This record gives sequence, C-alpha cells and structure tokens, in this order.
Amino acid sequence: MLPRLFTRYTIRALDWLALRTLPADKLPEHQRTGRRGEEEAYFHLRKLGYIMVARNFRSPKLRGEIDLIGWDADVLCFIEVKTRTSLGVKPPEAAVDRHKRREIVLMVREYLRQVEPACQWRFDIVSVYYETPKAIQPKIEVFRDASLSA
Repeated sequence: MLPRLFTRYTIRALDWLALRTLPADKLPEHQRTGRRGEEEAYFHLRKLGYIMVARNFRSPKLRGEIDLIGWDADVLCFIEVKTRTSLGVKPPEAAVDRHKRREIVLMVREYLRQVEPACQWRFDIVSVYYETPKAIQPKIEVFRDASLSA
C-alpha cells in the first residue's frame, strides 16, 4: 500500500513541478484531461488488484490504440478510459461507440497474436469524471466485461 501511495504522490509532485518549470504543454485541453484521466484510471485499477502490462498499446498495422492492458486475476483485460469534466453531452461509458468498438476489436486481435492464445480475456471501460476541470480527485467507475459487439 505504501509504495503505491509513494509512487502516486511522486508522480503528482513531478507533474506539479513540470507545470511550473517547463514550457507550456502544446496539447489541447481535452487531450491533457484525457491523459490525466488515464493516469488516474491506471492507479485506481492497480488499487483494485489489476496487474498492468501495457499503456497506450498501438500497432504499426492498425489505427487506434488500447488505453490500458492488465491482468485481473487470470483474465487479461483490455481497458478503454473515457474522461469527462461535464456530463452534459453523454456519460463517458456511452462514448465508446460502434466505430471505437470495431477499432478495439482489431487491436485486441493484434495484441492476442503476441501473447498466449488460450488466455481468457475481456473488455472493460473505465469512466473518469472530474466535477470541475481543476478537481484533484475524480469519480471513477469500472464497467467490467463491457460488450464489444458493434
């Protein structure tokens, strides 16, 4: 427990320091928010017992990426993280549309070619919601075994 907290607070301290000393990040605000949400999701899943094996998995053959890949006990999980600062449009878990699900299916197949083919796997969605853009602690919800059918 203590090493996880130390790692999390160290990363937050480095982020704070970088914000004050490095040149401004050129990424648009929504991409910075998404990156921040993925980081929160990563630590939240580790706290739940997931063993993370990949972040932002990409293939040179395909478009798209898988945000996080990790083991939950003996099940390999492919995780899509959706981060929001407003629930006005639609909730994060509803934003994984047909097109995104198709991309993920192709990426999952590509990843599974590289690992043990007989392993059990599933698709999870992690919803990260910041009540305000500057909020420190988001509300995080994990939707295990989400459907990949398009």
